[in-house]
Amino acid sequence: MSTDPTPEALRARYHDRLHAELADLLRASSDTAESRRPVELDQQSVGRLSRMDAMQGQAMAAAGESRRQARISGTRAALDRLQGAEFGYCAQCGEFIGLPRLDLDPRVQRCIACAGGGRR
Repeated sequence: MSTDPTPEALRARYHDRLHAELADLLRASSDTAESRRPVELDQQSVGRLSRMDAMQGQAMAAAGESRRQARISGTRAALDRLQGAEFGYCAQCGEFIGLPRLDLDPRVQRCIACAGGGRR
């Protein structure tokens, strides 16, 4: 029978990784801000098809930013949990999530059984 890692061991294992990911996400958000700006509707400088392409690109950039903001929020929440004793424990059943699952994505908040709907 294995014992759950201590909060200190979990902090040592995931702290730097989560902070690095957060920095990367924030940098990517800043770097792509220009591509999410509204498209100018000046037909004199841009043809109709070019403007439609630009609008599609802007919509795709906005969708990407929405996903990135969700990851930023999840990463910040994981960092907050990491400071307390709840990091690594399922928010639904309270069991330890497991290092392989946390290694795959330290933002997860539920164990495999609860995430799959196996526990109620």
